[in-house]
Amino acid sequence: MSGVLPASFTPKLITVLREGYDIARLRADALAGLTVAIVALPLAMALGIASGASPDKGLVTAVVAGFLISALGGSRTQIGGPTGAFVVVVFNIIAQHGYDGLVLATLLAGAILLVAGYARLGNLIKFIPHPVVTGFTAGIAVIIAATQVKDFLGLRMAEVPADFLPKIAAYGQAIGTIDLATLGVGIAALGIIVALRRTAPKVPGFLVAVVVTALAVSLLGLPVDTVGSRFPAIPSGLPMPHIPALSLDKLTAVLPAAFTIAFLAGIEALLSAVVADGMTGYRHRSNQELVGQGIANLASALFGGLPATGAIARTATNIRAGGRTPVAGLFHALFLLLFMALGTDLMGYIPMAALAAILFMVAWG
Repeated sequence: MSGVLPASFTPKLITVLREGYDIARLRADALAGLTVAIVALPLAMALGIASGASPDKGLVTAVVAGFLISALGGSRTQIGGPTGAFVVVVFNIIAQHGYDGLVLATLLAGAILLVAGYARLGNLIKFIPHPVVTGFTAGIAVIIAATQVKDFLGLRMAEVPADFLPKIAAYGQAIGTIDLATLGVGIAALGIIVALRRTAPKVPGFLVAVVVTALAVSLLGLPVDTVGSRFPAIPSGLPMPHIPALSLDKLTAVLPAAFTIAFLAGIEALLSAVVADGMTGYRHRSNQELVGQGIANLASALFGGLPATGAIARTATNIRAGGRTPVAGLFHALFLLLFMALGTDLMGYIPMAALAAILFMVAWG
C-alpha cells in the first residue's frame, strides 16, 4: 500500500513528489512545458475547428484536460488534450446531437473511463492487434486530411457534405473556384513546417508557420479567411463550469457515442503511455492512467470542452524537450492558459489555410 491508495492507483505526480523534487527538475520541466505549449497552441485551435466546434473549445480542452491528465494520470510524461483521433467522431456527434450532446457524451465517457480504470481494465491494451490500431489510425488520417481541402484551397462552397465520398465529389465540382491567395498561404505554411522539420527540428514549425503567414496576410492585405473572420468572438480565458442539461432521452441517445469516446480515449492514452515508456525507460500505471483520463474528460465536459486523451506527438515532444515528470504537463497547461488570456486578439489573424496545413501534417504523422 502507498498511503491510502494501492500503488497501482497512485498518480505519478504524487510518486515523483515523494521521491524528492528539486530546482533543477523544476527548471527542466518548465522549459519542456513551454516547448509543448508552443506546439499545442495552434494544434489545439486547428483540432477544435476541424471537429466542427471553435478554436477556443480546443484550447479549453488542452488547458483543463491537459492539466488533470498530468496531475492525476499514471504516466510521468504524458501530455493530454484534443487529438486527431477524435475529429471524425466529434464532428459526427455534433452533427447528430448538437454541441450540448457532445458535452453530455464526453461527461458519460469520463465516467466510463473511471469505471474501466478502477475495474483494472487498463491491462487489456496488450490484447488489441497492432494491425487494427494501424488501420484505424490510417483511416482517421485520410478523413482528417479530406476535411481540410476546402480551407487549404479556398474553395467557394455553400456547405461540405459530412460523408467521405460525397465530400470528395463536392470538392471535384468546386475545383474551379480555387482561391490563389488562399492556396499560396496554405502552400507557404506547409513549406515552412516541412522545411523546419528537416533543417531545424527543434524549432516549433507549427507556431512559426502561423506567425509568418498571419503577418503576411495582415501586411499584404490578402483577402483570405482567418480565424477572426470565421469566428469573430473568441472568448479569452476559461469559461465558468456548468452541468449540461440532463434527460433520460438525451442520455440514451448519446450513450453509444460516449462508449466510442471512452474506447478511443483509453486506447490512445495507453498507446501513448507505452511509447513514452519506450523513450524514457519508465513504466506507467495503466489503470491509474484510465482514472486520470476519466476525471480529465469529466472536467473538460463541465467547462464545455472536447473529449481529450494522451497525445503521442506532444508527449514525445515533451520527452525530447527534457520533461521527465508530470510537472512538465502542468506547466504546459498553465502556459496555454496564459496564451489564452493574453493573446486571443492575435489568434484572430491566423489564416484558416495555415491551420489546414497543420492538420495535413497531423494526418501525415
